[in-house]
Amino acid sequence: MGAAKNIWALANAEDAANDAEQIPYSSFVVDTSLPLPLMIPRIIELCKDLFKNWGELDDSLFSVERVSGGITNLLLKVSVKEDTNKEVSVTVRLYGPNTEYVINREREILAIKYLSAAGFGAKLLGGFGNGMVQSFINARTLEPSDMREQKIAAQIARELGKFHKVDIPGSKEPQLWVDILKFYEKASTLTFEEPDKQKLFETISFEELHTEIIELREFTGLLNAPVVFAHNDLLSGNFMLNDEEEKLYLIDFEYGSYNYRGFDIGNHFNEYAGYDCDYSLYPSKEEQYHFIKHYLQPDKPDEVSIAEVESVFVETDAYKLASHLYWAIWAIIQARMSPIEFEYLGYFFLRYNEYKKQKPLTFSLVTSHLSASM
Repeated sequence: MGAAKNIWALANAEDAANDAEQIPYSSFVVDTSLPLPLMIPRIIELCKDLFKNWGELDDSLFSVERVSGGITNLLLKVSVKEDTNKEVSVTVRLYGPNTEYVINREREILAIKYLSAAGFGAKLLGGFGNGMVQSFINARTLEPSDMREQKIAAQIARELGKFHKVDIPGSKEPQLWVDILKFYEKASTLTFEEPDKQKLFETISFEELHTEIIELREFTGLLNAPVVFAHNDLLSGNFMLNDEEEKLYLIDFEYGSYNYRGFDIGNHFNEYAGYDCDYSLYPSKEEQYHFIKHYLQPDKPDEVSIAEVESVFVETDAYKLASHLYWAIWAIIQARMSPIEFEYLGYFFLRYNEYKKQKPLTFSLVTSHLSASM
C-alpha cells in the first residue's frame, strides 16, 4: 500500500505549503472480504490509530454498522461515545479490491479537499491503506425514482450547477476519452478463469467497440461542449437528502475529473434507469427541460431561453451515448477484477445494446441541430 501512502503524503505536503490542517493517515488495511462481525474489531483499531483522542477508549464504546455497499465501495458508520453525553459518528469508506484499474485515487483525494471547502460532500477526516474516513451525513440515500420528482430534480440541477463552477487546481483537460481508451486497453486484454464468462467475453467485438469510440469522440467534438469539473457518476446512490431540512448532498467524487458538461448531465439521465437498465424510465423531453432550466438559471428557471435549453438538451443527448460506452467498458474490467456479486458482463451488454439502439436517433437529432445552427 506504498502508493496509497504516497498519495496522502502528497495531499498533506500541499496542505503544509498552504498552512492547512494535516489529514491523519494510517497504514492499516482492512480485509473487505471479511464478514462484518469479523471486520468490526479491525475498524475500531483503525479509528483508534487515526484519531488519537479515541486511542484509550474501550472497544465497547464503539458501534459499527453497514450503511451501504454499491458495486464499487463498502460504507460503514462508526459511532463512538466520547463521554456520557456525547456520541460522534463518522463514515468509513472501504475501496473495493482492484478499483485502481478504473479509479484515479490521487485525482480523487486532491479534488475532495477543494470540493469539501466549497461545501460539497462529507469532510475528509483521514486516510488509510484501502480507504478513507469522512464526516457522517445524517440523510437518506436517494432511489432512482426520487430523481424524477420535480422538486428533487430541481434541487439536483441547482446543486450540479454550483458543483460545475468549482475550480480544482491542475490540468483542465477533459478526461472522458482518455479514460474510455484506458478502460478499452485494459478490457481488451483480459481473460477469465470461468469458462462461461470467457465464452461470453469472446462474443464482444473489440474492433467494433474501438471503431464506435473513435466515431463518437469525433462526432461529439462537433458540439464544442463546455468543460467543467464533473462528478461523472451521478447515480441515485451518490445523492443524499435530509428530508426534514430539505437539504441535498452530492457525495463520492472518486470518478471526478474535468470533463464535458453534457457527459455529466447525460450520464445522470441514464441513471434514471437504475442498475436494472430499464430505459423506459429515461426522462422525457419535458423532464429534461425542467432539469436544464434549473441547472442554467436556478433563481429564474422560466426565464431561460428555449434556444439555450435546446442547445444543452442536444449536447446532453449526444454525451449520453458516451456514458453508455464508458460504463459498458468499465463493466468488462469489473467482471474480471471485482469480488462483488454483480452481473458485470450482463451489464456491459445492457449498456452497449442501449448505445446501439439510441445512436441513430441521437446522431439524427444532433446533425439536425448543427445544420439549423449554421
